Amino acid sequence: MAHKPIQFKDICLSFPQKVCFENFSTHVHDGNRIAIIGRNGSGKSTLLKVLRGETILHEGQLVIPNDIVFGYVPQIVDILEPLSGSERLNKALTQALALKPDVLLLDEPTNHLDQRNRRALMRMLHSFPGTLVVVTHDVELLRNNIDILWHIDNEKVHVFQGNYDDYIREAHIKRASIEDEISSLKFQKKEAHKVLMKEQDRAKKSDLKGQKFIENRRWPTVGSAEKARRAIETTGRKKSAIRDKREGLADTLSELKLPESLNPKFSLSAADLGCCASVSVTDGNIGFVENGQPLLHNLNFSISAGERIAITGDNGSGKSTLIKAILNDPNIFKSGTWYVPKTEDIGYLDQHYKTLSPDQTVYETIEELAPHWTHAEIRCHLNDFLFRKNEEISAKVSVLSGGEKAKLCLAQIAAKTPKLLILDEMTNNLDLETRTHVIQVLQQYPGTLIVISHDTDFLKAINVTESIDVGQFVL
Repeated sequence: MAHKPIQFKDICLSFPQKVCFENFSTHVHDGNRIAIIGRNGSGKSTLLKVLRGETILHEGQLVIPNDIVFGYVPQIVDILEPLSGSERLNKALTQALALKPDVLLLDEPTNHLDQRNRRALMRMLHSFPGTLVVVTHDVELLRNNIDILWHIDNEKVHVFQGNYDDYIREAHIKRASIEDEISSLKFQKKEAHKVLMKEQDRAKKSDLKGQKFIENRRWPTVGSAEKARRAIETTGRKKSAIRDKREGLADTLSELKLPESLNPKFSLSAADLGCCASVSVTDGNIGFVENGQPLLHNLNFSISAGERIAITGDNGSGKSTLIKAILNDPNIFKSGTWYVPKTEDIGYLDQHYKTLSPDQTVYETIEELAPHWTHAEIRCHLNDFLFRKNEEISAKVSVLSGGEKAKLCLAQIAAKTPKLLILDEMTNNLDLETRTHVIQVLQQYPGTLIVISHDTDFLKAINVTESIDVGQFVL
């Protein structure tokens, strides 16, 4: 049976330190499939809690029909004991569906899921007959199971009717339009400046001419002074109008907020890689030192310099263990013939940002990697990764948002570029904007790339075309 609409009336969500959004009004109808997107910390998960009645509203009204049943699955934390992230999600989802909910609320449901579990979740969502509201940054989920987007941005909730591809298409059109407008404004500003200079020059000549006429008494004194005064006033009004127009143009430019792109400069070029294999394993076996039992055996593969490879397999199959073996982790034993780069030639990025020291500032993080750089060079490098203001440069790593930490990790990679870069589920918990920034940098990374990720859209975007399935090596 269809449920009656849920009504949002001028909802405001705020905290003592910030406002997430104001004056949000909409209806949720039976069968709607809604995704909540926005930057990390924008209030997406809290908006789900508002819908469940967990968060008290200080402004606005939420009208929920009395007979609506909610099913809710919070964001799952990936812990190994006693259950994996996918096992915890499946358990929570089973409990939520057992309620036979009219509305299913999910918070980042695809985090930590391997391909098998992702496919099962997508099938379930596709067949779910009720209303779906999901917080997600997962492009596959957005593309295939959503028809309405709530985008929290600049203290507003923008409602978009359509799927993710429609949303991206319209965003590109809007961006192109704004860029054209900016170009036009720049031209108008130059023209306004030319007119201003011309008027100032004309006023100066008029002042000199009037003064000369007065001195030579070619006008009556009172008449000459009055005519000169009127000329100066006319010029002044023109100058004021031009100044106001110029200031208006500047204000318009400042109001046009566009998502910025990252254009990094790497300290390593593709020519520095050489043509030898980056990683080569023959008759390899690996396992944990503590139990001495092989987890993967008969490993035989080679990764050439500059290649981009995905390590695939179900959760718990040994993907991260293989990565640790390549990183020469002392807790992993390995046998067979191994060729891997030196430790200093390998970079490693994961969702926990382990390469960052929480007690260092943003500036110190890069200064440590490039001690020979000048202050200006470090500031210029950080500027490429959108760290620009003094307070951003001097901020401690411990107070950075997840997106800022991700960008700082990428700045590290660009400052001291490794020949081999390993990514271990780095896109988990990243909002769509930060995910885009990560893709922009990795597209330009010149070295060899090994990636653990279940996000097929992400792998495609960073040009990963080959894969190694560790399932074939499991005992």
